[in-house]
Amino acid sequence: MSAMPPDPGLRAVVVVPARDEQERIGPCLLALAEQRYVKPGAFEVVLVLDHCSDATGARALRAASPLRAMPLIVLESDLSGAGHARRLGMDFACERLLAAGRPDGLIATTDADSRVAPDWLAVQLLLASEGAMAIGGRIELDPHEAAKLHPAVIEARGAQAQERLARIRSKTPLHDVPREEQCGHHQFSGASLAVTARTYREVGGLPISEALEDEALERALEDRGIQILRTGRVHVTTSARTDGRASRGLARDLALADWRARRSFRAAQFTTEQLLESKTGSISVVLPAREVATTIGEIVDSVMALRELGLVDEILVIDAASQDGTAMVAAAHGASVLQEDDLLSEFGPARGKGDAMWRALSVAHGEIVVFLDADTGDFSPSFVVGLLGPLLSHPEIRFVKGAFLRPLQIGGSVLPGQGGRVTELVARPLLNLYAPHLAGFDQPLAGELAARAGLLRSLCFPAGYGVEIANLIDAAHVAGIDALAQVDLGTRQNRHQSLRDLSAMSYAVMVAAAARLHDAGLASAPTPGPLALPPAPGETAIELRRVNVLERPPLDSLPVRMAG
Repeated sequence: MSAMPPDPGLRAVVVVPARDEQERIGPCLLALAEQRYVKPGAFEVVLVLDHCSDATGARALRAASPLRAMPLIVLESDLSGAGHARRLGMDFACERLLAAGRPDGLIATTDADSRVAPDWLAVQLLLASEGAMAIGGRIELDPHEAAKLHPAVIEARGAQAQERLARIRSKTPLHDVPREEQCGHHQFSGASLAVTARTYREVGGLPISEALEDEALERALEDRGIQILRTGRVHVTTSARTDGRASRGLARDLALADWRARRSFRAAQFTTEQLLESKTGSISVVLPAREVATTIGEIVDSVMALRELGLVDEILVIDAASQDGTAMVAAAHGASVLQEDDLLSEFGPARGKGDAMWRALSVAHGEIVVFLDADTGDFSPSFVVGLLGPLLSHPEIRFVKGAFLRPLQIGGSVLPGQGGRVTELVARPLLNLYAPHLAGFDQPLAGELAARAGLLRSLCFPAGYGVEIANLIDAAHVAGIDALAQVDLGTRQNRHQSLRDLSAMSYAVMVAAAARLHDAGLASAPTPGPLALPPAPGETAIELRRVNVLERPPLDSLPVRMAG
């Protein structure tokens, strides 16, 4: 939309990015139109449509038509993302203010799901006239929507806010203005931030980013020594929804925190008696096993005790032709033992743990299947009870991951919390970067999981070490994050591998994740080849290790003769 020349009295331009906000844009604009103590023509609103597929633009124009005191300019962003839309609007606003001869005019911004206070703009203009170059408003959650969140979410947000405020105050220099006035809160967010046109030009504009652009602007201001005034005199009410449009931001943070509060359990919450009352179908426990004769007997005994109580109906050990007597020990303790190569043999020899899990699904009869690692040295029946608890107590849950503390044992020393190196160095950063909705899982690579068999049979299974992260990503994609849960199983001690072997494991995890990121349009298709490793001690040539990244198709996609 072409814009008229700026009013000579223009002092501020308010930028509002919006994507599919037809239900919320009206109240947002109405709150802006009801600004007090600001003369007509002193401000205008720039609405930037971010690839809207609904009637946001039309609803905005309809809402603004009777509000002649508040000119509305509508722009459309070529690039997708709230950050790009906000940048387009703020660039436009800067040009408008400079064209009006107002380098100290204010570029303010809020969000389409927010409602500014009646004096929001007047207070910021006053602060700017007193020398403020950047202003962060106090943002409060809509109380009606916030009431729908788990109470733990609000409590955690309060604690985090206090921590951030303490950090900000500790590095804020004292001037004539009291620190409480300079830093009345910790926020500098797109829902309420403002900079002068001169300041905006000095920092080079809003840093280019699809999301979290407010954090990038905060860093740009700090890098140039420009003080941000965070005052409680400027305030906004914003939505507490968990289905935000941006890939990152408040809505995503609330969604993650709310999921974690509702879908995180402890094994101690459940008893066998409770679960027996809730049980409606059969349950299979599956242990893929390779050279675990020293641990498999104790694990099978623990699960057999649950079978005798009627909680577990089937115990399958899927052996990988172990040479240490694993199969014999497992059978002696009462498990049904099958060799992985004998299952779905038309697919050739089994290629790894994931392949063994996939093949086990072809013979497991349970409506719920529990997978356990067979090399755990301190196994407890509570592992199984904990994994089953969320599934039996909440029928809408379809997939449960185990979570636990992982000590690292080196010789006679035990280092608490130092195990799970692939999780901490590979899986967790990957999920935070590309699948932040799954970042709430404490142990995304845990081998302990329980799920409804129908869901598992609909998933692809990497044959090797990529199976855990693949199952997690795929289950969330198929069933939705709210159908997933995690349960704290306490402490788990199992075998640790060399860094060289962990490198190969990490490679398999990254290939499995990258394949799914490609399917979601977030990464290029991986073309994995051999993993190049530095020469081993005593060697001179690099090692080209072939890492198993083969994937098996969903079991339900196979002909009946194969799946049967």
